[in-house]
Amino acid sequence: MSMRHRYRHPGLNLTDTPDEHLAKNETTIFGFWVFLMSDLIFFGLMFAIYITSIGATAGGPRPHELFDFTSLAIQTVLLLTSSLTVGFASLVLKFDAKSGNLIVWLLVTLLLGLGFLFFEIRDFIEIAAKGGVPSRSGYLSAFYGLVLLHGLHVAMGCLWLVVIMIQIQVFGLINVVTTRLIRFALFWHFLDLIWIGIFSVVFFGGLHFG
Repeated sequence: MSMRHRYRHPGLNLTDTPDEHLAKNETTIFGFWVFLMSDLIFFGLMFAIYITSIGATAGGPRPHELFDFTSLAIQTVLLLTSSLTVGFASLVLKFDAKSGNLIVWLLVTLLLGLGFLFFEIRDFIEIAAKGGVPSRSGYLSAFYGLVLLHGLHVAMGCLWLVVIMIQIQVFGLINVVTTRLIRFALFWHFLDLIWIGIFSVVFFGGLHFG
């Protein structure tokens, strides 16, 4: 690959993409950045709703009564580690795409994402058992709206990753598949950043409420 190609697409190797595909790749990736920014605005609105609703418990369970911080710590480790494994997959794609290790790192990422969802769903069940259902108060409606929105993104990311791995096995690392992998990596890192915000504002911040 020419150095010009590397500089046009820093961080990930798009293989020896013909010049006629470069503009399309850049447009596609730029469009995905626009999508992520619009998603960030949506999450920002959900954070704002949560913060303004944190006192609206209507006599129901308060934040510090609902959360299992051991489980939350496990979820955080799983999701942040999955961001690391996506980074390793990116390095393999750039420097040694034919080694077979790419699928390994993507599979590990998938397992970590599914592990995160397992613990999150278990927490939701336990919170509901304590009376913390969305209809109980404005606070809980805002809580579920924000955290479930992130969880839905993670679930869709896991499904997306399964599709990408199947495409790699069927079609190989053709230009279209590689570009999709770039977008997935951006999406997954974005979800990790959102989770850090959720953990800091929703869960850790809940310790200081009431």
